[in-house]
Amino acid sequence: MFDKLQEAEEKYLRLEAEIADPELFSDRERHAAIMKEYKQLTPIIEKFRQLKKAKAEYEDTLLMAEETSDPDMHEMINEELKSLRALVDELSEELKIMLLPRDPNDEKNVIVEIRGGAGGEEAALFASVLYRMYNMYAETQGFKVSVMNANETELGGFKEITFMVEGDGAYSRFKFESGVHRVQRVPETEASGRIHTSTVTVAVLPEVEDVEIEINPADIKIESCKSSGAGGQHINKTESAVRLTHKPSGIVIECQEERSQFKNREKAMRMLRAKLYDIKQTEQSQMIASERRSQVGTGDRSERIRTYNYPQGRITDHRIGLSVYSMEAFLNGDIGAMIDALITADVAEKLKAENE
Repeated sequence: MFDKLQEAEEKYLRLEAEIADPELFSDRERHAAIMKEYKQLTPIIEKFRQLKKAKAEYEDTLLMAEETSDPDMHEMINEELKSLRALVDELSEELKIMLLPRDPNDEKNVIVEIRGGAGGEEAALFASVLYRMYNMYAETQGFKVSVMNANETELGGFKEITFMVEGDGAYSRFKFESGVHRVQRVPETEASGRIHTSTVTVAVLPEVEDVEIEINPADIKIESCKSSGAGGQHINKTESAVRLTHKPSGIVIECQEERSQFKNREKAMRMLRAKLYDIKQTEQSQMIASERRSQVGTGDRSERIRTYNYPQGRITDHRIGLSVYSMEAFLNGDIGAMIDALITADVAEKLKAENE
C-alpha cells in the first residue's frame, strides 16, 4: 500500500506542476480533467502525508525510548508510543478504504424511476410518498430535482414517475435505493382497518454523456403527441409530449413535463442513454464472480430491499438488517443515516474481497 501511495503522491506533484503552468488555461477540456483528478487525489495525499508524519514521529519516539534510562521518562515515552501506534493504524485503515476502486459513476447526476408494483392504487400512493421523500432528501444535500415524466392517478398517486437529481455525488447517495420497497399499512380507502402489503420498484440510473453510449439516430423512432394528465392549459392542446422508441432494445421513453417539444426530446434522450448504459453495466457486473461482488449494491430490481411497516413505525433494510423507528422523519427525507450505513456495509464487503 505504501508504494502505491508513493506513486500517487508523485502523480499529485506532477498535476500540481501542470496546474501552475499558465498554458493549461488555454485548453479548457484538459484543464477540467486535470482539476478533477487533482481534486480526487487531494484527500488521499493529505491523509498519506499525515501517515508519513505519524510514522516519523513514532520512529523518533522509539529511538528516544532506546536511549533513555530514566524509568519515569520511559513510562511517558511508552504511552506516547501507544498513542502514535494507534494513530498510524487508524490512518492506515482510512487510507485502505480511500484506495478502494472508486465507482466511476459516483459523481454523476442520477435518474430515478419509481413505479407502483403490487397493490394497485395503494402502491401508486406509496410511490408518491417515496418521490416526496427523495425530493426532500435531495434538498438537504443541495441537489436539484426535475421531473422528467409522470403518470399520476386520480387520488394523487403515481403509476410511475421519473425524475433527475443533479449535483456532485448524487449517484453515490442514491445508488443503493434500487430495488423493491415494500409498504405495510392500512390504506385510506380500507373501511375495515385491515393492513395491506404493497410494493413499489425503484430504479436508479447514472446519467451518461454522449461519448459513453453511442446511439445511431436511425435506430430511434420519434413520435410527438399531446400531453395527458392534470396540468396547465397547454395539456391536450399542443403536441409537446415526446415518445422515443429504441428499435434494437425495444426501450420506449415518454417525456411530457416540459411545454417545449425540444426540451422533452432532450430529456427523453438523456433517459434513453441512461437506460442503455444500465443494460451495459448489468451485463458487465454479471461477468464478475458472485463472491467478489458487493452483496449490498447489486442493484437487482427484483430484490426486496426495504420494508416500511406503518403500524410499528419501523423501516427495515433487509440487506444490512438495520431497522429504524422514526417513520415520520424518514419519510420527510431524513434518510442520510440509512444511506451512510449502506455505504459502510458496501465498503466492508469490498475490503473483505480485497483481503481474500
